Amino acid sequence: MEIPIKGNVREIRFASILVWLSRKRMTGVLSLSTSDFTKKVYLSQGDAVFATSTYTDDRLGIVLLKAGKISVEQYDESTEILKKSGKRQGMILVELGYLTAKDVFWGVKFQVREIIYSMFNIEDGEYEFIEGDLPSEEVITLKMSTGNLIYEGVKRIDSWTKIKNEMPDMDSVLKLSDDPLSLFQNIEFEQQDKKILSLINGKLTIKEVIENSWVSSFEALKIIYMFWSLDIVELSSSITPLVPEDTVQQESAYETIMLDDVLNPFSVEDEKHQKRVESLYERLDHIGPDELLEITDTSDNEFVKKQYYQLSKEFHPDKYFSFEDPAIKPKLAAIFDAINEAYFQLKNERDRAEYFKNRGKGVSKTVSNESDMAKDQFQKGIAAFKKGTLWKAVEHFKIAAEMMPQKALYWDNLAAAYARIPHQLRQAENALLTAIKLEPFNADYYANLGIIYMKAGLKKRAYGNFKQALLIDSTNTKAQTGLQQTKE
Repeated sequence: MEIPIKGNVREIRFASILVWLSRKRMTGVLSLSTSDFTKKVYLSQGDAVFATSTYTDDRLGIVLLKAGKISVEQYDESTEILKKSGKRQGMILVELGYLTAKDVFWGVKFQVREIIYSMFNIEDGEYEFIEGDLPSEEVITLKMSTGNLIYEGVKRIDSWTKIKNEMPDMDSVLKLSDDPLSLFQNIEFEQQDKKILSLINGKLTIKEVIENSWVSSFEALKIIYMFWSLDIVELSSSITPLVPEDTVQQESAYETIMLDDVLNPFSVEDEKHQKRVESLYERLDHIGPDELLEITDTSDNEFVKKQYYQLSKEFHPDKYFSFEDPAIKPKLAAIFDAINEAYFQLKNERDRAEYFKNRGKGVSKTVSNESDMAKDQFQKGIAAFKKGTLWKAVEHFKIAAEMMPQKALYWDNLAAAYARIPHQLRQAENALLTAIKLEPFNADYYANLGIIYMKAGLKKRAYGNFKQALLIDSTNTKAQTGLQQTKE
């Protein structure tokens, strides 16, 4: 998933930009400019640590005035001294005896947060991220997870149109994300958020979730939008599957377990947890993926997945906010990445069997070998597709996608093969949803999904995806043709 480092928030949500920079652990300055002002967020390893603004109402003195920390007279007096001396207004207020240093420290943190929150409401503005060291004159003051910043920022949005335009179609079905990095963010949810999240079960449409909530429609949509912005929820399948009833029941039970995991944060004594982090980090290069996931050759897929989520929850990079030592963050990130890599290596029964068979024989799959093998399967899939042997193409594309699950192109081609086989539109849809999750700004994938919905007779859903494709790339011919067909 890549986001342009320069663009307009009309096309790309501000929340998505923050999430992407956080996931990439980028350091630098993100600016957002309109004709009236420029606001900047300073990021250190993906975390927002400071913010500035040229908007008059964002100045520290006015922020303190609005917060009731100083009076109008005190503000005016400090402003006059500021004009003459050039000193910082906070320092002036302390020297005048109107505030303590502690008050000013609180005020600066409050100011930084308010600047960032206000950026979520900007509907038309040019953004740009410039990577590099932070300016040495800026004092790093904020220690708040990206998840909590987005959570609070979305609450400030008061435009129904903005939220609705940035959400999927109201007839879309959402479900919990499969990505533990999204699921286990350091966010303090309110009770009503938790209740609405419990309604997002992969069965109800967005419209039905809103109708079944106990808050106003706008408040419900805003909460859903918040989960969408944080990638905690994602698009679910829209084409009804033909599966046994007991399979659906098992999936529902698992979703309930996952919901409890998301809403109940991992809790452990800080000192004990830090020792576990330090110990695992030191051994990281010397233990196998099975030891890391704490599984054996008899572990089944369900147990492996539960271990993956439990460990991801325990070692999520956001956990570093619980520790005083900032050096813990890169260690958590390294452990989390290793857990993720281990899971994708051993999540399938076939791959686990091969791994344990070769364990101890000095045989291991390197990333490069895995990539080469996946490319080989992909090329075989292309050849089979051209010959019209579609099930063979599906087999090759599926192996390639399972070997390199972060390769959106493989999922897109798997969808293309499935779409040409009778009664396989559901599988085609799921493969394309995976591709879109990996590359959310690829217009072709949305256009291809629209074509699948047209085949399934879901014109309204098709229309929404063709529109999204054209929003990303107005010249996309597949989307232009598809959009016209939805109106016929």
